[in-house]
Amino acid sequence: MKSDPNAITKSQWRVLKYVRQQVEQKNNTPTIREIGDHLGIKSPNGVAGILKRLEAKGMIKRKKNRARSIVLTEKSTSKGLPMMGQVAAGPLTTAFVQSERFDFEGLAKGGDFVLEVSGESMIEAQIAPGDFVIVKRRVEASRGDIVVVAADEESEATLKYWFPEKNRIRLQPANSSMKPIYRKDVKVLGVVVGLVRRYR
Repeated sequence: MKSDPNAITKSQWRVLKYVRQQVEQKNNTPTIREIGDHLGIKSPNGVAGILKRLEAKGMIKRKKNRARSIVLTEKSTSKGLPMMGQVAAGPLTTAFVQSERFDFEGLAKGGDFVLEVSGESMIEAQIAPGDFVIVKRRVEASRGDIVVVAADEESEATLKYWFPEKNRIRLQPANSSMKPIYRKDVKVLGVVVGLVRRYR
């Protein structure tokens, strides 16, 4: 599976989300420096590069020679949560970033993005292949949470129960025929806060 060339990456989504928040709260867009300060991006050129890529994808427009130069497009203000791709309820696999969006009419309140589930390791938690999980972006989780975790910097990800143990993390499937995954170093990407089932 190849990622969409028009996909919004995590860093681009963080910038776009902050710009939208500032427009909603202050009726004005932030400067490059304000974006960098808020998101911890030290280089103004780094922020400018992200804005350039967002502009190329039609999410924003830029006005020349203005500090507050960002203009949100209709595409960037669409309702719903971003569809960030698929997550394995099975072995560790790659989670792809995509630009599709889903509006679940209020069901997605409290979530930051949506993932489509593949695999059957969470079926005893009533999470089946083809379901959509609504995920709240977090870097920490509580014992027993259903989490999306990355195994390494290559964005490998899986959906499992989170159980910290001494010197390791147990990623527990909800499928009695499958064994848990043990890792010493995994990164929490988010906690599942909702589920939507699509009947075919």
